[in-house]
Amino acid sequence: MSTSLTVFRSERVVTPEGIRAAAVVVRDGRIEGIDATVDVPRGAQVVDVGSDALLPGIVDSHAHINEPGRTDWEGFATATAAAAAGGITTVVDMPLNSIPATTSLAALRTKAESASGQCAIDYGLWGGVIPGNAGELQAMVEAGAPGFKAFLVHSGVDEFPAATRDVLDVAMPILAKAGVPLLVHAELTDHEPPFAGDVRAYASYLASRPAAWEVDAIRMMIDLCRKHRAPVHIVHLSAADALDDIAKAKAEGLPFTVETCPHYLTFSAEEIEAGATHFKCAPPIREAENRERLWRAVASGLIDLVVSDHSPCTPALKKLEAGDFSGAWGGIAGLQLSVSAVWTGMRAHGLGLDVLVERMARRTAALAGLSHRKGALKPGLDADFVVFAPETRFKVAPEDIRHRHRLTPYAGRELEGRVLRTYLRGQRIFDATEGLTGPRIGQWLPRG
Repeated sequence: MSTSLTVFRSERVVTPEGIRAAAVVVRDGRIEGIDATVDVPRGAQVVDVGSDALLPGIVDSHAHINEPGRTDWEGFATATAAAAAGGITTVVDMPLNSIPATTSLAALRTKAESASGQCAIDYGLWGGVIPGNAGELQAMVEAGAPGFKAFLVHSGVDEFPAATRDVLDVAMPILAKAGVPLLVHAELTDHEPPFAGDVRAYASYLASRPAAWEVDAIRMMIDLCRKHRAPVHIVHLSAADALDDIAKAKAEGLPFTVETCPHYLTFSAEEIEAGATHFKCAPPIREAENRERLWRAVASGLIDLVVSDHSPCTPALKKLEAGDFSGAWGGIAGLQLSVSAVWTGMRAHGLGLDVLVERMARRTAALAGLSHRKGALKPGLDADFVVFAPETRFKVAPEDIRHRHRLTPYAGRELEGRVLRTYLRGQRIFDATEGLTGPRIGQWLPRG
């Protein structure tokens, strides 16, 4: 049986031990070794990227791909192409907004069948917790679901109803025993009031989803985490007011983690113009002062990871023509641009490539149960690489977007850090000059 052997060289290889000049030896899709100097074996291919950085493939543990059922919003073929162009080599798909929602073993199998053969990158599939599906959870874990998502408020789609505290009291002991996390959309309210004010004003939308909703939800989840000792992960934190409670939970030793997203770290409420509904998401983008508090938490590690929360829809559902924040679908399309957007902010805040990799590759892989294969450059792991030009600036052009729909709040924005090439298990799958290269070799990665 023949083997493939490639040596990747860079003056800036981002390893767990630091950033250094090194050679990475890849045999049959896995990293065999990393050293400052390597005698190139006979017959080996050499890929020398010079001063461009060599990063592990990014693992995005929060994206809505929407297939099957709402493939006109997004789909596995387009989403994974966009991800590859953005340096993401593994994506974990959320259990909504597909139809059926991934809340049963049968639905998990349906989604896996839908994705098979379409994906440019590797992928995982989260399950969901909804009222009445506790009997499905263990079977879904055994089939490979790495964890489960729950909403504490209406999800926006009727097939994925909110989970009450009573529902979570039943589900969380099952997840605790299985050792998988509960991912929580943390907004909580007894009453969602009708939209008030000018529907075109972003301030009206922001007022409709106050920070207190997030704070109250997170306090409830800390209490449930303490009660059940089940791992809890708060998705897409936007309210910095919750950080003190999160810090206390971590200091107590609870298995409690949190993420935020590029749009919360990039944009601010003050800059969103009237009618610019492509900025609408839930929880909402908040004020610039709030954004800077989030950045401090990213820098300190209090916020564990940064993920895209790519949640696109058809342009018509954004109601841009009317500019109606009350009726527009809430979700940001940004999968392809998340790494560059975050790196732009990291450079501005004095953070390095090591922090980028920690927040967007190593910790995301750990959350999804993929640390045995993904998230770092070290022997034994998959040879997933990003050739990254961290000093290169570029303006986001809609025609370069590979999402199914090109509507994104990043359009026209100048970002730093360009993905030049992406490799999956040692094979080049994207080149900035050539586009996608080779066959779609992405695989479903059930929880390890």
